Amino acid sequence: MSKKIAFKTLGCRLNQYETDSLVSQFIENGYQIVEFDEKADAYIVNTCTVTNQGDKRSRYAFNNVIKRNIDAKLIVTGCMATQYKDKLEDEKAINFVVDNNHKANIFDLLDSYFKGESFALNEDERSVFSFLPAKDTFHTRSMIKVQDGCDNFCTYCIVPKVRGRAISRPINDIILNINQVLDFGFKEIVLTGVNITRYDYNGLSFHDLIEKIVEIPRDFRLRISSVEPEGFTPKLFELLQHTKVAPHLHLCLQSGSDKILLQMRRFYTLAQFKGIVQKIREKRPDFNFTTDIIVGFPSESDKDFEETLQAIEEIGFSHIHTFKYSKRNHTRAARMPEQTDEKLKTSRSEQVRVLGELKKRNYRASFIGKTQSVLVEKFQKKVASGYGENYIPIKFTANEVAENEFYNVRIIGIESGEDPNLLAELI
Repeated sequence: MSKKIAFKTLGCRLNQYETDSLVSQFIENGYQIVEFDEKADAYIVNTCTVTNQGDKRSRYAFNNVIKRNIDAKLIVTGCMATQYKDKLEDEKAINFVVDNNHKANIFDLLDSYFKGESFALNEDERSVFSFLPAKDTFHTRSMIKVQDGCDNFCTYCIVPKVRGRAISRPINDIILNINQVLDFGFKEIVLTGVNITRYDYNGLSFHDLIEKIVEIPRDFRLRISSVEPEGFTPKLFELLQHTKVAPHLHLCLQSGSDKILLQMRRFYTLAQFKGIVQKIREKRPDFNFTTDIIVGFPSESDKDFEETLQAIEEIGFSHIHTFKYSKRNHTRAARMPEQTDEKLKTSRSEQVRVLGELKKRNYRASFIGKTQSVLVEKFQKKVASGYGENYIPIKFTANEVAENEFYNVRIIGIESGEDPNLLAELI
């Protein structure tokens, strides 16, 4: 019988991309992928360490395997494995601790182990672009890694320590990867990385990369994932209106206070951020912006927080990932005075959540009467669900539709609740 492998992925889309590649590699070589709570021969936990909560969730995941006392191999990888590598290697219940630089080698490592062969990781090799194209994944959309690492060194952020300095993937490799996954049958491509607007390979910028991708003479939708406000060029603004490019960006604000943005070492002001939004919406008023907000950064005053709420009100984000500031060792913000009280962080986080939910509903409701092209992800009991081009979840009824296909629909209503689907009819 084939060996069974279970995965648990925490954190960002970059982690999801890397897990998808590993899953596909195991399947292609005869392994069986099972749910994380099922019995398996090996458990792979792809961890996050961006916040204290990420650490807790990651540790809960691999401790869950340990407590079940299963006769299986446990591999801990990802950002937490990079940050706390030595400590985790001292835990006898963890068989392998694999940092981000060597995550792409996990299949060879585990496959060699099961075959009774030896496999040594090259500690001097940074193989962050060695992941194979993913054919069998957990997602309808195919994520494509174009960049890794970051040189910004925001004062609160540990990513440069756990992901390393910025590095961009060769553009020809990216185009080849996209064509391969299109051959696999994927219809939507999602670009991912740590700081993708800083893409720079042999003088080619991010807008050069986008231009090369949309020139691929095939039928697909391109989605750009999380981006930073720096790196926008006139050519990029133009390309964001291209018919292949989905009208959605996760544009990271973090704070609406210029004072806090400066202390965070962010490379923009609120006015510059709003200028990007305005310029894009001048040509596409319904363009969807989602964002990240950090509350409770050291010395954040009531005035600073009110400026953040006002920015949310004015910009009209359709979704907000809210983070309570989390002190991370080896960052400048951890050494700053005037650390914010946890109760105040919680209170401010709840205020952002409530306002964010209101803005989400208002944005989604604005599509009633409009049309969307939905990529169907699930079809059960005559109900199809998926995402429109503006990255809003949509449901519609049909006698028969195919998963992983586009369908044009008209929005006729919206569900109740905090994360409402739009309701539609086929046209």
